[in-house]
Amino acid sequence: MAANMYRVGDYVFFENSSSNPYLIRRIEELNKTASGNVEAKVVCFYRRRDISHSLIQLADKHAKDLEEEKEEEKEGPLEAELTDKQKHQLRHRELFLSRQYESLPATHIRGKCSVALLNETEAVLSYLDKEDTFFYSLVYDPTQKTLLADKGEIRVGPRFQADVPDMLQDGESDEWDQSKLEEKLWDPDCPLSSKQIDQFLVVARAVGTFARALDCSSSVRQPSLHTSAAAASRDITLFHAMDTLHRHGYDLSSALSVLVPSGGPVLCRDEMEEWSASEAAMFEEALEKYGKDFNDIRQDFLPWKSLTSIIEYYYMWKTTDRYVQQKRLKAAEAESKLKQVYIPTYNKPNPNQISVTNGKMATVNGAGPGAYHAAGGGRACESCYSMQSAQWYSWGPPNMQCRLCVSCWMYWKKYGGLKMPSRAEAPEEKTPPSPVPNEPRSRGHGPRQSSHMVPVRNSGSPKSSTKTKQAFLLQATRLTKLARHMCRDIIRLRRAARRPFVPINCGAIKAECKSSFNS
Repeated sequence: MAANMYRVGDYVFFENSSSNPYLIRRIEELNKTASGNVEAKVVCFYRRRDISHSLIQLADKHAKDLEEEKEEEKEGPLEAELTDKQKHQLRHRELFLSRQYESLPATHIRGKCSVALLNETEAVLSYLDKEDTFFYSLVYDPTQKTLLADKGEIRVGPRFQADVPDMLQDGESDEWDQSKLEEKLWDPDCPLSSKQIDQFLVVARAVGTFARALDCSSSVRQPSLHTSAAAASRDITLFHAMDTLHRHGYDLSSALSVLVPSGGPVLCRDEMEEWSASEAAMFEEALEKYGKDFNDIRQDFLPWKSLTSIIEYYYMWKTTDRYVQQKRLKAAEAESKLKQVYIPTYNKPNPNQISVTNGKMATVNGAGPGAYHAAGGGRACESCYSMQSAQWYSWGPPNMQCRLCVSCWMYWKKYGGLKMPSRAEAPEEKTPPSPVPNEPRSRGHGPRQSSHMVPVRNSGSPKSSTKTKQAFLLQATRLTKLARHMCRDIIRLRRAARRPFVPINCGAIKAECKSSFNS
């Protein structure tokens, strides 16, 4: 029962397609529609497969920089080198937080998961030991196509610690010049009594109210006497009055003359008065969208305001009736909304299941009559290469006729990838051994190749190796052939052949050839 009960704040799997991996979302609200259905307002998390290759490179660089910083702090490697398989599976556990919200039917929830900010104090392998556990360290903006570091990092390590000096002995001076460290702004032992100070503050408020009556812009913002008096009673007026009193040696007559100089009464304004009504409305809208992320509020909504001004306005805004009213409205809305919802376990058959009936042929991925396999034979699992499974699922394009076992299918749906890394993701220096003739299946993680270097899908069927091959001839010039021999270290032919889509640095080759010809 508890496993099927979903509450606000839970991280959950959503299914939007029977063949694609689950979406990972955080429930923000649960709303009941007019038709009686329950919709969940959720925060979107993105996988590595959902963002562009250039941003993936940026994320990998960020992770590498963090690892180097930790190694410098620890003065050595932090943990054992990860294997290729562990690196491959860790990429499936990495997510990217976003500020994007969307509404999805609650009936599409397929289970709970756990998402946490990457913890620098834990070993990264700990995320692989926990089922349905993910981590994130970067924030992805799907509109701007940017990645930013999340600001909620845990500040651990020597660079965040203060250097504590040794404790002083009895009677020992600390040799600090206090006049350079702090400035005295008020003397509690001043000659004035508390009654005299209060009377001076009342005069300062009255002067502030009168100053607002004379100021045209203030009369527009504070149209009534009550609002003008309330604005004059704010902290900015009291701070100015007490500072004036201190600067004039607590002489009341001298301080009063400064409050009302020859040009007219002094007007002191804080951020609440400086901001216009439209700016206040934009601030409330930004606060609703970004929360207390003042950098984003300034960047997207109020770029003409300083960060100090925005923060100061926020804490003054929290003391207003407007804030209290909004808090009450939000509390009333929260009471009317659902706190939790029960979603029964989804047990309908998946359309990608490969059905086998009475030992007859079974259709793979709806590919038509040419895509039938015998119940006992057929392909191995594309991920773990197992030949036996209680249930098979078609995977990939229909014409490829690939399939996954039950375990690898659930891994694909939850983590968005296969358990084993492909040859393209393995280190370049390592190459899998050639398959043994008697072995029915190659154990390499990438596509096998025939003797004519034509890629062939991993398959237990001999028919897949008899595909039509189209011959072609690449006629290289003499300069190209010469460059291959002279720039062997730069080109690295074997590496380039394995990665045909990675461009070769022609500029470096030309420079190397020119230097060789000149010498």
